[in-house]
Amino acid sequence: MLKTVNRVLLGLLGLGLFALGGGVLLGGLDLQRHWHFDVPGWWPFRGPGDVVLGAEGRTRWREEGWWWPTVIAVLAVLLVLLLWWLLAQRRHRLGQVLVDIEDGPAARLNGRTLEHVIEEEAQALDGVSRAHVRLAGRRTAPTARVRLLLEPHADPARTLGRLSRETLAHARDSAGLDRLPSKVRLREARHRARRAV
Repeated sequence: MLKTVNRVLLGLLGLGLFALGGGVLLGGLDLQRHWHFDVPGWWPFRGPGDVVLGAEGRTRWREEGWWWPTVIAVLAVLLVLLLWWLLAQRRHRLGQVLVDIEDGPAARLNGRTLEHVIEEEAQALDGVSRAHVRLAGRRTAPTARVRLLLEPHADPARTLGRLSRETLAHARDSAGLDRLPSKVRLREARHRARRAV
């Protein structure tokens, strides 16, 4: 959902900036005169002498009592929305995982400790150079994001299978979870080619 909202917002923002920049460029370079076409009557930039915001536009409502409170309110709302959007970009890191114990209250497992254990077990797999794990989601239903840096000789399909069957299954079972949905990203480590002498 967040990716879709980001793409739509960035697409609309990019389209708006492209249209505004194109309009300013059109008037600034006087392209309508050079290329012999007309612009609509409402078009604000008609030639190199035009400005983006004229004196009338800057001073039109300054004497009105509602102008400055409205400007400040709109800017405050915009700032709050931008801060919310910025905070939404941060992936929520899970601090604790609740482990269900049949004969008592749920125990709390440190999320970073579980991440560290999964990382170490993943790095022990053949062909894995480095592993990074981040737990997200709810304490009762965590999800794992795993990034593996593979060595050049590694078989990605085999490594992914062992990670799923062994490493993530161990973590799921040890935390007493019914399921541990995971998203895995594989990347190959770069290495320099050696010259034969």
